[in-house]
Amino acid sequence: MILTRIKNIAAIAMVAIAITSCATRQVTRINADSAPDISGKWNVTDSKLVAEEMTKSVTGSKWLPNHLEAKAGKKPTIIVGLVQNKSHEHIDAETFVKDVEQSFLQNGTIRLVQGGKKREELRGEKADQQDNASVSTMKKFGLENGADYILQGSINSIVDAHKKNKVVYYQVNLELTDIQTNEVVWIGDKKITKAVKN
Repeated sequence: MILTRIKNIAAIAMVAIAITSCATRQVTRINADSAPDISGKWNVTDSKLVAEEMTKSVTGSKWLPNHLEAKAGKKPTIIVGLVQNKSHEHIDAETFVKDVEQSFLQNGTIRLVQGGKKREELRGEKADQQDNASVSTMKKFGLENGADYILQGSINSIVDAHKKNKVVYYQVNLELTDIQTNEVVWIGDKKITKAVKN
């Protein structure tokens, strides 16, 4: 009798699990520019917002007219270097770097060159062309645009939590340095604070 009752309960539990596991999931596509902040963590909206505001700040600073005056109006060439994630979260800093690069190109006041692994891949392609491409289409070494400035920085965070309430504070710090002289020509930061209640 008890064994039969246990079997019936187990069968009912299995049916309930089967029904809930077959429930369909609803997915709705949304515009990435208006993505809701569900978790309170760093997200695509934060990355784009910070990138746009900081590139505006960089290109609106006094180093740019000084450069243009010293170089007879020639646009400065910038390379975006390492942006370290020093926050408490896993943040793909490369996504943020791409947002910064895109914002620079849309701004139009500077020239942008590749850095890091992408630059190495380009040089590898040039090396391959030396042996495998026709002379008329082969790209030569030593003709890259050298960067005048490098942009580097970090993404930092502080978490203040008590019971079900949490405040997450993000700060992105960026610095622009003259590669020839090592002079820091611009420093900027952008702060984002999020209150999260569970």
